[in-house]
Amino acid sequence: MGEVDNVNVPTRRQRLRAETSREIMAIALKQMAEEGPGSISLRGIAREMGMTARAIYSYFPTRDDLITALISGIGTSLAEALEAAVDAVPATDPGGRLVAWGQGLREWALANPESFRLFYGHPVPGYQPPEDGPVDRTARRVCRGLTRLVADAWLDARSGEVQENSWSDLQPAYAAKVQQDLPDVPAAAATLALRVWGRMHGWVALEVDGHIGSVASNSAALHHAEMIDLVKSLGRS
Repeated sequence: MGEVDNVNVPTRRQRLRAETSREIMAIALKQMAEEGPGSISLRGIAREMGMTARAIYSYFPTRDDLITALISGIGTSLAEALEAAVDAVPATDPGGRLVAWGQGLREWALANPESFRLFYGHPVPGYQPPEDGPVDRTARRVCRGLTRLVADAWLDARSGEVQENSWSDLQPAYAAKVQQDLPDVPAAAATLALRVWGRMHGWVALEVDGHIGSVASNSAALHHAEMIDLVKSLGRS
């Protein structure tokens, strides 16, 4: 019975390897914070950790492998934070769940500014994520969550306040993903979700970069008011 219970328990070597991988990724984020996204260097990380280049390449064979793992991990952390915030609000309150999503995004971004910048704002020169790889899957998870919330909170695209758009307003590849992930969501709700995202992301990006705090004494209250106004624009009280 004891042997069965220990089947999924990581060995000491596996735990040490996971810890080293986390340290490598933390230093990569620090490099980016200090010198920009193009500064991520496996050899530089190896020097800081006292490792040989050969040793660090056993964890991440290339810089792109490191960046893929880094962004994928960041996306998973963000998705879990957003989903936890939304799950704390009853499903009977779709407007409240959308507000919770926006507040969850802000709180996570302020706690993880470099992760937010890497995931959304600062592309790494020369890096191209693998198609349908872990980076795409985590980004898709976040996008799917917001689109679902907007569709649920939206009462009527013809209410006079919301302009109805079509699938042709979206890139074909993106539209195909939305239709595959959320087949019951109409084009108008999918395009509306992008507009909602623009408002949410814009505020958070300004705050992360210090532009809101320099002029507002209570940025949390202003952000909350913006989220409430956003929900009202969907026809929700």
